[in-house]
Amino acid sequence: MSDTRCPCGSGETYANCCGPLHAGVPAPTAERLMRSRFSAFALGDAAYLLSSWHPSTRPQALDLDDGLRWYRLDIEYTERGGPFDADGVVAFTAYYKGAERGSLNEVSRFVREGGDWFYVDAL
Repeated sequence: MSDTRCPCGSGETYANCCGPLHAGVPAPTAERLMRSRFSAFALGDAAYLLSSWHPSTRPQALDLDDGLRWYRLDIEYTERGGPFDADGVVAFTAYYKGAERGSLNEVSRFVREGGDWFYVDAL
């Protein structure tokens, strides 16, 4: 997996993009956390999704749908969410295939606490 393209669509290899974040390196921006969360959905990494979810809104468990394959992420826009911000917003469209093809459009809120970015919820 280390030399394959990252699922988030950055054009980088997984080892140089979302792989380090999945291994515990903090995301530098809200957008990078969003990209790493998309990759975690694509790879079925529920543990990473839960760990990157803010404790105030995190579910007890996460049951991913094995029948969906997430294959493309488009970042529509970001607001704040930079390395020196305390919060941010990332709007995106994520595409999937399953019994049918579809997409998910979301505007997500993120917060930065103790140097770590967390997904909070969708607006």
